[in-house]
Amino acid sequence: MKTAKRSEHKVRGEHCLNVFVSYELKDKLKMLADKYDRTVADMVRSVLRIGIPMMEGLSQAEELMVREYIALFRKLRQVKSLKDI
Repeated sequence: MKTAKRSEHKVRGEHCLNVFVSYELKDKLKMLADKYDRTVADMVRSVLRIGIPMMEGLSQAEELMVREYIALFRKLRQVKSLKDI
């Protein structure tokens, strides 16, 4: 009986996430939830659903910028070394 209860509890808890946020952010989430007649949990889920693709896009753009910056830096360094010769 105990093993079944443990596995059931584990399955239930696997999808949970505890996040600590500032009071200001929590207040904003509460105000949005009240304004649109939703729960704070619904607002957090929506923000995460919307924010994850945006964060992925920003991270990919950042990676691309860094790669291109490094390539440009190497190119400029090569041009400078050719001028010194």
